[in-house]
Amino acid sequence: MPDSISRQAQLHPESREFYCEALSLLNRAGVPFMIGGAFAFERYTGIVRDTKDIDVFAHPDQIQQILDVFAEAGYQTEYAVSHWLAKARRGEYFVDFIFNSAHGQLPVSNLWFEHAIEEEVLDIPVLICAPEEMIWSKSFVMARDRYDGADIAHLILACGQTLDWSRLLRQFGPHWRVLFSHLVLFGFIYPGKRSHIPAWVMETLSQRLLQETGPADVADNFCQGPMLAPLQYLPDIEDWGYEDARLRPHGSLNADNVAEWTEHLHEEHA
Repeated sequence: MPDSISRQAQLHPESREFYCEALSLLNRAGVPFMIGGAFAFERYTGIVRDTKDIDVFAHPDQIQQILDVFAEAGYQTEYAVSHWLAKARRGEYFVDFIFNSAHGQLPVSNLWFEHAIEEEVLDIPVLICAPEEMIWSKSFVMARDRYDGADIAHLILACGQTLDWSRLLRQFGPHWRVLFSHLVLFGFIYPGKRSHIPAWVMETLSQRLLQETGPADVADNFCQGPMLAPLQYLPDIEDWGYEDARLRPHGSLNADNVAEWTEHLHEEHA
Protein backbone atom coordinates (compact mmCIF):
# COMPACT_ATOMS: atom_id res chain seq x y z
CA MET A 1 0.00 0.00 0.00
CA PRO A 2 1.38 3.48 -0.80
CA ASP A 3 2.59 5.56 2.13
CA SER A 4 0.02 7.91 3.61
CA ILE A 5 -1.07 9.45 6.88
CA SER A 6 -3.91 7.24 8.04
CA ARG A 7 -7.34 8.81 7.79
CA GLN A 8 -8.15 7.22 11.12
CA ALA A 9 -5.27 9.12 12.77
CA GLN A 10 -6.57 12.43 11.37
CA LEU A 11 -10.17 12.09 12.53
CA HIS A 12 -11.72 14.85 14.59
CA PRO A 13 -12.72 13.51 18.05
CA GLU A 14 -16.41 14.00 17.23
CA SER A 15 -16.02 12.02 14.00
CA ARG A 16 -14.13 9.27 15.78
CA GLU A 17 -16.84 9.02 18.43
CA PHE A 18 -19.54 8.72 15.77
CA TYR A 19 -17.73 6.03 13.79
CA CYS A 20 -16.86 4.01 16.91
CA GLU A 21 -20.47 4.13 18.11
CA ALA A 22 -21.73 3.12 14.66
CA LEU A 23 -19.38 0.12 14.56
CA SER A 24 -20.41 -0.87 18.09
CA LEU A 25 -24.09 -0.71 17.10
CA LEU A 26 -23.39 -2.84 14.04
CA ASN A 27 -21.75 -5.46 16.21
CA ARG A 28 -24.72 -5.26 18.58
CA ALA A 29 -27.09 -5.92 15.67
CA GLY A 30 -25.54 -9.36 15.39
CA VAL A 31 -25.61 -9.58 11.60
CA PRO A 32 -22.67 -9.90 9.20
CA PHE A 33 -21.47 -6.65 7.68
CA MET A 34 -18.50 -5.27 5.76
CA ILE A 35 -16.96 -1.83 5.62
CA GLY A 36 -16.41 -0.26 2.22
CA GLY A 37 -16.11 3.32 1.05
CA ALA A 38 -13.31 5.60 2.22
CA PHE A 39 -12.04 3.29 4.97
CA ALA A 40 -11.63 0.30 2.66
CA PHE A 41 -10.29 2.46 -0.17
CA GLU A 42 -7.59 3.84 2.12
CA ARG A 43 -6.72 0.35 3.29
CA TYR A 44 -5.93 -0.76 -0.26
CA THR A 45 -4.60 2.40 -1.91
CA GLY A 46 -3.32 4.65 0.86
CA ILE A 47 -5.48 7.49 -0.44
CA VAL A 48 -7.08 9.43 2.41
CA ARG A 49 -10.50 11.04 1.99
CA ASP A 50 -12.38 13.32 4.32
CA THR A 51 -15.99 12.25 4.63
CA LYS A 52 -18.75 12.37 7.22
CA ASP A 53 -20.21 8.99 6.40
CA ILE A 54 -19.25 5.35 6.57
CA ASP A 55 -20.31 2.78 3.97
CA VAL A 56 -21.59 -0.51 5.36
CA PHE A 57 -22.44 -3.48 3.13
CA ALA A 58 -24.88 -6.14 4.33
CA HIS A 59 -27.35 -8.75 3.08
CA PRO A 60 -30.60 -7.24 1.76
CA ASP A 61 -32.75 -9.26 4.15
CA GLN A 62 -30.84 -8.04 7.22
CA ILE A 63 -30.95 -4.29 6.64
CA GLN A 64 -34.16 -3.77 8.61
CA GLN A 65 -32.66 -5.50 11.65
CA ILE A 66 -29.70 -3.12 11.48
CA LEU A 67 -31.95 -0.08 11.09
CA ASP A 68 -33.99 -1.12 14.13
CA VAL A 69 -30.85 -1.20 16.30
CA PHE A 70 -29.82 2.27 15.14
CA ALA A 71 -33.34 3.64 15.61
CA GLU A 72 -33.40 2.35 19.19
CA ALA A 73 -30.12 4.22 19.76
CA GLY A 74 -31.73 7.49 18.67
CA TYR A 75 -30.65 7.70 15.06
CA GLN A 76 -32.93 8.83 12.26
CA THR A 77 -33.25 5.87 9.91
CA GLU A 78 -34.76 5.43 6.47
CA TYR A 79 -34.65 3.55 3.22
CA ALA A 80 -33.26 6.33 1.05
CA VAL A 81 -33.84 4.22 -2.08
CA SER A 82 -35.84 1.08 -1.41
CA HIS A 83 -33.96 -1.32 -3.69
CA TRP A 84 -30.36 -0.58 -2.68
CA LEU A 85 -29.66 2.08 -0.01
CA ALA A 86 -30.66 2.78 3.59
CA LYS A 87 -29.32 5.43 5.98
CA ALA A 88 -28.92 6.19 9.66
CA ARG A 89 -28.27 9.82 10.63
CA ARG A 90 -27.15 11.65 13.71
CA GLY A 91 -26.53 15.34 13.25
CA GLU A 92 -24.25 15.94 10.28
CA TYR A 93 -22.94 12.37 10.29
CA PHE A 94 -24.56 9.33 8.74
CA VAL A 95 -24.10 5.67 7.87
CA ASP A 96 -24.93 4.35 4.40
CA PHE A 97 -26.20 0.77 4.41
CA ILE A 98 -25.68 -0.63 0.92
CA PHE A 99 -27.30 -3.93 0.00
CA ASN A 100 -27.41 -3.81 -3.79
CA SER A 101 -26.21 -1.67 -6.66
CA ALA A 102 -28.20 1.31 -7.87
CA HIS A 103 -29.03 -0.55 -11.08
CA GLY A 104 -30.15 -3.58 -9.07
CA GLN A 105 -27.93 -6.30 -10.51
CA LEU A 106 -25.18 -6.56 -7.86
CA PRO A 107 -26.88 -7.58 -4.60
CA VAL A 108 -24.65 -8.22 -1.60
CA SER A 109 -24.39 -12.00 -1.26
CA ASN A 110 -22.50 -14.65 0.68
CA LEU A 111 -19.77 -14.44 -1.97
CA TRP A 112 -18.89 -10.96 -0.74
CA PHE A 113 -18.38 -12.26 2.79
CA GLU A 114 -16.40 -15.31 1.69
CA HIS A 115 -13.73 -13.03 0.24
CA ALA A 116 -13.90 -10.12 2.68
CA ILE A 117 -10.70 -9.10 4.47
CA GLU A 118 -10.26 -9.04 8.24
CA GLU A 119 -9.11 -5.60 9.34
CA GLU A 120 -9.32 -3.13 12.21
CA VAL A 121 -11.11 0.17 11.82
CA LEU A 122 -10.61 2.51 14.78
CA ASP A 123 -9.18 -0.45 16.70
CA ILE A 124 -12.41 -2.40 16.18
CA PRO A 125 -12.14 -5.74 14.31
CA VAL A 126 -14.29 -5.70 11.17
CA LEU A 127 -14.51 -7.17 7.70
CA ILE A 128 -13.79 -4.89 4.75
CA CYS A 129 -14.92 -5.47 1.19
CA ALA A 130 -12.43 -7.32 -0.99
CA PRO A 131 -10.84 -5.27 -3.78
CA GLU A 132 -12.60 -7.41 -6.40
CA GLU A 133 -16.01 -6.44 -5.01
CA MET A 134 -14.97 -2.79 -4.82
CA ILE A 135 -13.93 -2.82 -8.49
CA TRP A 136 -17.09 -4.68 -9.45
CA SER A 137 -19.43 -2.22 -7.75
CA LYS A 138 -17.51 0.95 -8.70
CA SER A 139 -17.14 0.04 -12.37
CA PHE A 140 -20.73 0.95 -13.18
CA VAL A 141 -20.52 4.46 -11.68
CA MET A 142 -20.02 6.66 -14.76
CA ALA A 143 -22.37 9.61 -14.29
CA ARG A 144 -21.44 13.13 -15.32
CA ASP A 145 -21.17 14.28 -11.69
CA ARG A 146 -19.59 11.10 -10.35
CA TYR A 147 -17.20 8.82 -12.18
CA ASP A 148 -15.36 6.14 -10.19
CA GLY A 149 -12.85 5.30 -12.91
CA ALA A 150 -9.97 6.89 -10.99
CA ASP A 151 -10.83 4.73 -7.96
CA ILE A 152 -10.69 1.61 -10.11
CA ALA A 153 -7.35 2.64 -11.61
CA HIS A 154 -5.93 3.21 -8.13
CA LEU A 155 -7.25 -0.14 -6.90
CA ILE A 156 -5.64 -1.94 -9.83
CA LEU A 157 -2.41 -0.02 -9.27
CA ALA A 158 -2.38 -1.08 -5.61
CA CYS A 159 -3.83 -4.59 -5.88
CA GLY A 160 -3.63 -5.69 -9.52
CA GLN A 161 -0.79 -8.13 -8.99
CA THR A 162 -2.71 -10.01 -6.30
CA LEU A 163 -6.30 -9.74 -7.58
CA ASP A 164 -8.26 -12.90 -8.31
CA TRP A 165 -8.75 -12.02 -11.96
CA SER A 166 -10.64 -15.21 -12.79
CA ARG A 167 -13.21 -14.42 -10.13
CA LEU A 168 -13.44 -10.81 -11.27
CA LEU A 169 -14.21 -11.88 -14.84
CA ARG A 170 -16.87 -14.29 -13.58
CA GLN A 171 -18.47 -11.52 -11.52
CA PHE A 172 -18.86 -9.24 -14.52
CA GLY A 173 -20.33 -12.05 -16.61
CA PRO A 174 -22.18 -10.63 -19.64
CA HIS A 175 -21.17 -7.10 -18.58
CA TRP A 176 -17.47 -7.79 -19.23
CA ARG A 177 -17.25 -4.79 -21.59
CA VAL A 178 -17.61 -2.49 -18.57
CA LEU A 179 -14.57 -4.08 -16.95
CA PHE A 180 -12.65 -4.09 -20.23
CA SER A 181 -13.20 -0.36 -20.67
CA HIS A 182 -11.53 0.32 -17.31
CA LEU A 183 -8.65 -2.03 -18.07
CA VAL A 184 -7.95 -0.33 -21.39
CA LEU A 185 -7.92 3.05 -19.63
CA PHE A 186 -5.58 1.72 -16.94
CA GLY A 187 -3.01 1.03 -19.66
CA PHE A 188 -3.38 4.64 -20.78
CA ILE A 189 -3.23 6.09 -17.26
CA TYR A 190 -0.24 4.01 -16.13
CA PRO A 191 1.61 2.92 -19.29
CA GLY A 192 4.54 1.68 -17.21
CA LYS A 193 2.28 -0.52 -15.05
CA ARG A 194 0.37 -2.44 -17.72
CA SER A 195 1.80 -5.70 -16.37
CA HIS A 196 -0.42 -5.24 -13.30
CA ILE A 197 -3.16 -6.71 -15.50
CA PRO A 198 -2.26 -10.27 -16.57
CA ALA A 199 -1.78 -10.65 -20.32
CA TRP A 200 -4.29 -13.51 -20.43
CA VAL A 201 -7.02 -11.19 -19.09
CA MET A 202 -6.50 -8.65 -21.87
CA GLU A 203 -6.21 -11.42 -24.46
CA THR A 204 -9.42 -13.08 -23.27
CA LEU A 205 -11.41 -9.85 -23.38
CA SER A 206 -9.88 -8.78 -26.69
CA GLN A 207 -10.95 -12.08 -28.24
CA ARG A 208 -14.48 -11.63 -26.91
CA LEU A 209 -14.57 -8.18 -28.43
CA LEU A 210 -13.48 -9.48 -31.83
CA GLN A 211 -16.07 -12.27 -31.68
CA GLU A 212 -18.90 -9.88 -30.78
CA THR A 213 -18.67 -7.18 -33.41
CA GLY A 214 -22.25 -7.67 -34.60
CA PRO A 215 -25.49 -6.72 -32.84
CA ALA A 216 -26.30 -8.55 -29.61
CA ASP A 217 -29.29 -10.88 -29.37
CA VAL A 218 -31.55 -8.17 -27.95
CA ALA A 219 -34.06 -5.70 -29.34
CA ASP A 220 -32.62 -3.00 -31.57
CA ASN A 221 -33.77 -0.33 -29.11
CA PHE A 222 -32.24 -1.96 -25.99
CA CYS A 223 -30.10 0.46 -23.92
CA GLN A 224 -27.78 -0.40 -21.01
CA GLY A 225 -26.69 3.21 -20.56
CA PRO A 226 -28.93 3.81 -17.51
CA MET A 227 -26.91 1.18 -15.63
CA LEU A 228 -23.94 3.55 -15.88
CA ALA A 229 -25.39 7.06 -15.82
CA PRO A 230 -29.14 7.11 -15.10
CA LEU A 231 -29.81 10.80 -15.66
CA GLN A 232 -27.63 11.19 -18.73
CA TYR A 233 -29.52 8.39 -20.51
CA LEU A 234 -33.01 9.61 -19.60
CA PRO A 235 -33.54 11.06 -23.12
CA ASP A 236 -32.92 7.62 -24.60
CA ILE A 237 -35.63 6.08 -22.44
CA GLU A 238 -38.17 8.90 -22.15
CA ASP A 239 -37.85 10.58 -25.55
CA TRP A 240 -36.36 8.12 -28.01
CA GLY A 241 -38.17 4.91 -27.04
CA TYR A 242 -35.19 2.84 -25.91
CA GLU A 243 -35.80 -0.10 -23.57
CA ASP A 244 -34.25 0.35 -20.10
CA ALA A 245 -31.91 -2.57 -19.31
CA ARG A 246 -32.53 -2.11 -15.58
CA LEU A 247 -36.14 -3.23 -15.93
CA ARG A 248 -37.43 -6.79 -15.83
CA PRO A 249 -37.08 -9.20 -17.52
CA HIS A 250 -33.51 -8.16 -18.43
CA GLY A 251 -32.79 -6.46 -15.10
CA SER A 252 -34.19 -6.82 -11.60
CA LEU A 253 -36.00 -3.50 -11.14
CA ASN A 254 -39.59 -2.51 -11.77
CA ALA A 255 -40.87 0.84 -12.99
CA ASP A 256 -41.45 2.10 -9.43
CA ASN A 257 -37.84 1.33 -8.48
CA VAL A 258 -36.53 3.25 -11.46
CA ALA A 259 -38.85 6.20 -10.81
CA GLU A 260 -37.82 6.34 -7.15
CA TRP A 261 -34.10 6.27 -7.99
CA THR A 262 -34.53 8.92 -10.69
CA GLU A 263 -36.43 11.19 -8.29
CA HIS A 264 -33.71 10.70 -5.66
CA LEU A 265 -31.04 11.74 -8.16
CA HIS A 266 -33.01 14.81 -9.22
CA GLU A 267 -33.36 15.83 -5.55
CA GLU A 268 -29.61 15.42 -5.03
CA HIS A 269 -28.93 17.71 -7.98
CA ALA A 270 -31.57 20.31 -7.11
